[in-house]
Amino acid sequence: MNHPQRNCQELLASLSEYVDGNLSKELCAEIERHLEECQDCQVVVNTLRKTIDLYRKVELEDELPKSVMQKLYFRLNIEDYLSR
Repeated sequence: MNHPQRNCQELLASLSEYVDGNLSKELCAEIERHLEECQDCQVVVNTLRKTIDLYRKVELEDELPKSVMQKLYFRLNIEDYLSR
């Protein structure tokens, strides 16, 4: 990998905006050129996208039954929840 590390740091600084599609076309094209050459940054971008996708899927799922939540909180020793 013959790319300056500074490019990686610049990418990380604008990563959320890139994944959300909130950057200019020019900046997106620059980031995509960097991603073509940098496997490390590809991994970071793909991981962020997968994390966002998982979060959205969980957000859409039904809430856990109260008994399951109680068991989970009990195992985690969260007594405040159990006293509700």
